[in-house]
Amino acid sequence: MHSTLRNPSMRLRAPPSLSALLSPPKPYLFSKPFSLSYLSRPRTLATMAKTLDESDVGISCCVSSLAGFRGILKQRYSDFIVNEVDSDGNIVRLTSFDLPPEEFDEKVRENPCSDGKDYTSEIESFRSLCGEVDADALKAFLGKVLASESDASPIVLSPDPDKSHRAEVHNFFKRNFKFLVTDTVEESEGSSKCIRVRFSSGKGGGMSKRGMKRKDTKDDKPFDSRGSKNWPEHIGKFLRFNLYKENKDTQEALGLIGKMLGVHQRSFGFAGTKDKRAVTTQRVTIFKQHAKRLAELNSRLFGVKVGDFCYVKEGLVLGQLAGNRFTITLRVVAADCKDTIKAAADGLQRNGFINYYGLQRFGSGSVPTHLVGAALLRGEWKGAAALILDPREGERPITREAREYYKEHGDVDSTLKKLPRFLVAERAILQCLKKSPGNYLQALKAIPRTLRMMYVHSYQSFLWNHAASMRVQKYGISQVVLGDLVLCKEISPAEMASSDNPDLEDDCNDGDNCLLDLSDGVHSEEKVQFVKVVDSEDLLKGLYTFEDVVLPLPGSKILYPANDIAGVYHDLAKKDGISLTESVHGAKEFSISNLKGAYRRVFQRPIDFVWELLDYTDDNIPLVETDLDIMQKDSGLSNKEVFVDGISVSQTKNLDSEVSIGKHMVEDGNADPSPTIELVHNSDIQSPKLALKLAFTLPTSCYATMAVRELLKSSTSVC
Repeated sequence: MHSTLRNPSMRLRAPPSLSALLSPPKPYLFSKPFSLSYLSRPRTLATMAKTLDESDVGISCCVSSLAGFRGILKQRYSDFIVNEVDSDGNIVRLTSFDLPPEEFDEKVRENPCSDGKDYTSEIESFRSLCGEVDADALKAFLGKVLASESDASPIVLSPDPDKSHRAEVHNFFKRNFKFLVTDTVEESEGSSKCIRVRFSSGKGGGMSKRGMKRKDTKDDKPFDSRGSKNWPEHIGKFLRFNLYKENKDTQEALGLIGKMLGVHQRSFGFAGTKDKRAVTTQRVTIFKQHAKRLAELNSRLFGVKVGDFCYVKEGLVLGQLAGNRFTITLRVVAADCKDTIKAAADGLQRNGFINYYGLQRFGSGSVPTHLVGAALLRGEWKGAAALILDPREGERPITREAREYYKEHGDVDSTLKKLPRFLVAERAILQCLKKSPGNYLQALKAIPRTLRMMYVHSYQSFLWNHAASMRVQKYGISQVVLGDLVLCKEISPAEMASSDNPDLEDDCNDGDNCLLDLSDGVHSEEKVQFVKVVDSEDLLKGLYTFEDVVLPLPGSKILYPANDIAGVYHDLAKKDGISLTESVHGAKEFSISNLKGAYRRVFQRPIDFVWELLDYTDDNIPLVETDLDIMQKDSGLSNKEVFVDGISVSQTKNLDSEVSIGKHMVEDGNADPSPTIELVHNSDIQSPKLALKLAFTLPTSCYATMAVRELLKSSTSVC
């Protein structure tokens, strides 16, 4: 059963019924019991300005009372491997860099600027307009474009603070270079604006009408950056590929690829964000791009690879997945005996775990996202902005200094120059306050919708976790009780997969940055009929088990349990000054009464669960093969040849030390310009260690760390 982690491509299936278990386990109280006395404790920024603990967000129970053990999670990022499971139940893996057959006719393949024209006079005119440096850069760029070279990356002209002069430059390109497009960018923090020039394969088809801005649509359709108008009808307009990344979040990886391609990051479509400190593989689509262009990037990408290309008719949208396959290695495992570990692993497979929202749902900083959500629901716009902007513990000096500067001086312009670019919400608020001082509601709405709705959904999750703990503590897990909410027997597992959560794209499952679009309307009204309140007749018939029990995420279209669990929601919200039935302000998107809500299973069992105990000595040696490792082994390239600053470094698993190569990323979003080489030498005498390797699948929005918590019986804030 647990001798191997090799798993064929599979389909998600409903886990076996709890009624099949001869002796259902009794719930184990992991920390101090939940009680409504919690309501008497004020939850302020001062009390929460510390490392978030599980009890702060309602996580307090375990399914079984089996003994736990010690183990280290994510000692290496390769100890946490995530493979997306697509909507058809297939595990997404990186298996090939081969290009698909491309049936493009010669007219489409033809370079739109290859008309034999000599652009010498245009370049000289441009030299008079913009100077020697920019003219030479344009000349070199044109040379690459005219030669149809694949590495004709966009160029950025010299900083130009004169808006009228920039307009003159834009018009120059429109008149003289129909195959080039220009836009205005801010090249570096605090610098003047610059003009970026890039190649458009569609004879200017990528240019928008002057003055027309793309609206921030509320649907989840992939961004349509229409480049080429000459795409043949018989070929899918979207290129689909598998994105493999190491120790990078999804947005960062796609940002790198987009920058190299010269396309907007929103040109990519994907089903969900994936963990940062992990090795992950997922599906991505991009509109009207040739596979060859992306494949050629592999030699320039560090920690990112793309492959398994094909053309499809539709792009991916958020939520188009069935779940994720996790391969997790717990290192330095210690228990009184191996039997304890084996019993815990078998118990997880048999008993499952409480389907809590993990700590990652509530942010990694000292200001939990659900506190911001509570302020938004109360209509405290200035207070919510302050929670986002104010100094907080545990940040890098550059970030802390920028926050403290704004707190003391209120100087928006200077703060924007200091504030790292990766702080998207903070920068969006300040940019709006710069234009409309004092308009904090408008400033909060300036945050990308994908991010700003995270705060409200985090508060919904906070209430859900507390309600789940009360349900398990008060009534146990062995039976359904009067007033429980259950899924009607008519609902299929596939339907439940799409209605289990209100945020299908929040598929990060323990990621460091769960910041993607959180839709409030995925749970449609017609799905309410799939949930019913258990009555006495249902109890007599014995139709339902604890596995069918769900709890709501508050909204206007949901039912609450018809027992005292409903009081947990309302009492907690009332303590926070929030009504779950009516809005106290006019901003609909920050109102519970405007959110439709959803249902989430209280209990989850890992699917296709396998495990294995491993003996090892060297902490630097990976214990699980990644997709890239398997590809290299199959192609006979088990020892990777890597060049750093012209020096060849062999990465061989038989050496006494490992060479770790990659770009060193720091918290403030800046990367070292050169790769770092990190040698980790091992001592001559190494003590034997034990590791536990787990592999299992979870539906979307289930947190793998909650399964690990059930194993270890210790908080995921420290494991």
